[in-house]
Amino acid sequence: MDERHPPSVVEDVPPPSRDVRGVEPQPSRRWWLWLLLMVLLGAGLYFLWPKRSDTKSDTAASRVPGARGRGAMITPVVATRIRKGDIGVYFTGLGAVTPLYTVTVKSRVDGQLMRVHYREGDIVHQGDLLVEIDPRPFEVQLSQAEGQLLKDQAALNNARIDLERYQTLLTHNAVPEQQLATQKATVLQDQGAVKSDQGLIDSARLSLAYCRITAPITGRVGLRLVDPGNIVHASDANGLMVITQVQPISVIFTIAEDQVPIVFKRVRGGQRLRVDVYDRDMKTKIAQGSLTTLDNQIDQTTGTLKLRATFDNRDGALFPNQFVNARLLVEEKRGATLVSTAAVQRNSQTTYVYLVKPDSTVTVRPISTGTTEGNETEVVSGLSPGDVAVMTGVDRLQEGSKVSPHIEGENAGPAASGRGAVGSRPAGSAGSARAPAGRGVQ
Repeated sequence: MDERHPPSVVEDVPPPSRDVRGVEPQPSRRWWLWLLLMVLLGAGLYFLWPKRSDTKSDTAASRVPGARGRGAMITPVVATRIRKGDIGVYFTGLGAVTPLYTVTVKSRVDGQLMRVHYREGDIVHQGDLLVEIDPRPFEVQLSQAEGQLLKDQAALNNARIDLERYQTLLTHNAVPEQQLATQKATVLQDQGAVKSDQGLIDSARLSLAYCRITAPITGRVGLRLVDPGNIVHASDANGLMVITQVQPISVIFTIAEDQVPIVFKRVRGGQRLRVDVYDRDMKTKIAQGSLTTLDNQIDQTTGTLKLRATFDNRDGALFPNQFVNARLLVEEKRGATLVSTAAVQRNSQTTYVYLVKPDSTVTVRPISTGTTEGNETEVVSGLSPGDVAVMTGVDRLQEGSKVSPHIEGENAGPAASGRGAVGSRPAGSAGSARAPAGRGVQ
């Protein structure tokens, strides 16, 4: 049995272990790992955070138009080239086609309408037979008048013979002078009767001529107003038909009174002013003629003057009482600087265009305009022939914008880069009538 002794208080603690090389063990290196991780994390934040900020900034810039320099954007636009050409100065007025002659054909005798020799809407010529009225009553009147004439002529011949006999007898004092004077009066009475009979004959013949109604003018006949078989009278309010001259034909239109001196001066100088007639919508040109005359007074209620222009109307394009727009050519400017009207922009202060410079950027160019005719406008100052101005796409432009112009009637300009923010500006953000920026105006 082993004997056990309690441990001694003074018993030595076992010495620390040593490695085989006799080196004491080093403290734990775990805190170095944590330090390394923290350094790496800090370096990552240092390098990654600025890139994320730049990316967000780039994204924001791509969403906000023009956040970066405008010069980097290339906007496709349609442009026009300034040129020299001719442009007319026109006075425009409302008008109506008015025939030079309009005749309502009426009967000049009473009688039954027997035959109609025309068709409604035909072009009839002066002297053409139109209708016939029953001539028999007037033939009877002519026969009666001719018979009465023969009777009165016989009486006149007998009275003349008696007058000669009485004149011979008077020389021999065989008859009194009173009887000779009475015979002279009888001869004069018979002469009057014969002349009256001749008048009746002429009247009957004239009535017979009136039974055949002919066209008094050349023109288009309208709708028939009386049918054959009806009795017509010379006193009828309505006629038999209406004939309207359509070749030539005129247009009566008006101009403002402040334009009258210019027109009157040119007419008095012997100029033959051209007049173009357009339809109601002012889109289609119907005919071309010349100014004929001016009215003799201004209408005080409207402040306008009436003018008449004449047209050949060989194709029948102008119809009587047709509403038209008349354009009077007063002056034709030759060698003027012309720009498309669509390129001209206006605001309350000025008139301007977006001028395309040789480096394909635009600048706001104030201009002065003159005559505007159709799609072209005269430029008095501000542009020169050969310049290029933007027509469409101006709502996306401002001073210095980069553009890719496509010029009407010419080959397309240089292609725009696909990386540019083309068209990123919202439509309507700046209207075509927007005031040009004050900077860079030339």
